[in-house]
Amino acid sequence: MSPLPKATFTEIPRIDLSLAGDPLTEPTLLAKLRYALIDVGFMYIENHGVPTRVVDDIRTALPELFALPPSAKAAVSISNSPHFLGYSGDGSETTAGQSDRREQFEFANELTATWREGLPLSERLRGPNPWPSEYPKLRPLVESYISEMSDLGERFLRLVAKALSLGEGTFLDFLSDQHRLKLVHYPALPESESGGQGVGPHKDSSGWWTFLLQASPPHVKGLQVLNKAGSWVDVPVIPDTFVVNIGQAFEVVTNGVCKATTHRVLGGPLERFSVPFFQGVRRNLSKDEALNTLKAHFSGPEFHMGSGESEEGRDIDSAFLKGKYDTWGEAQLRTKIRSHRDVGARFYSDVFDKYVNDES
Repeated sequence: MSPLPKATFTEIPRIDLSLAGDPLTEPTLLAKLRYALIDVGFMYIENHGVPTRVVDDIRTALPELFALPPSAKAAVSISNSPHFLGYSGDGSETTAGQSDRREQFEFANELTATWREGLPLSERLRGPNPWPSEYPKLRPLVESYISEMSDLGERFLRLVAKALSLGEGTFLDFLSDQHRLKLVHYPALPESESGGQGVGPHKDSSGWWTFLLQASPPHVKGLQVLNKAGSWVDVPVIPDTFVVNIGQAFEVVTNGVCKATTHRVLGGPLERFSVPFFQGVRRNLSKDEALNTLKAHFSGPEFHMGSGESEEGRDIDSAFLKGKYDTWGEAQLRTKIRSHRDVGARFYSDVFDKYVNDES
């Protein structure tokens, strides 16, 4: 693939992780990764080491999972979870102020709920998953997938650190005890609605990095990325890869050198399945720590500030990027409440109006 101009990008780079570890090939990998980090914010990774069986098990389970009867989905509704885990129906989540045309199950590492009065409200995000009893084989598949993706995420972060001239373990210290996973179904839409919002334009606010399995065949389209010139670039399905992109917290910690790239999903005439894995960030990560831990490094002469950002990208809601809140946990809680307002109103009534009416 020929190098892209610094001004913008017109396709998503592919990063071959099998080049890591060999002194003859790793420099090529790190150079391509550095370009993707600083000038794009999105990439495909291939030869990633996640067992094919684990990926295929999740992909195969999706149609059966979403074919469960409404009563089975309602039994694990996100509306009953202060941790924002469980099932949410088509149109129930909001992005960019509009309803998304998707249904989804959200899971996380299986953790006990430890929040009590006096602790930060964001600690209430930590808790157990509601598992659908009518589909018992799902839990081991999800737990295996989360385990493998957690391992991949840490291996990937070591390479990211090397590509940015840092010690291999630098970014691991920012990780949380809780990573999140969504199993997503975009329904087939009638022609009159095709091209509308599957998920509205956004920058990922749910993690450090996102690792996306596009779980439908290559002819099923929908995912698009906003380039620096303000044009939308398709991200087609490439078998045996993950689409990987930067989250908002990583942009803050790299002092804007590595930007979270705006993206969206368009609804279409074919149903679509996807599985995003959100690598968790410590909820107690403070604004000061995020801004200053690596500030001197990323202010150095070897770094440029990427290629800027389009006007639409700069306008995307992103509270932590704009320094609105003192901890990542609070920014995360705000995002969850704004996206799932029924859950916010039920479990977080004391701060519901504050977050819903806050415009960054």
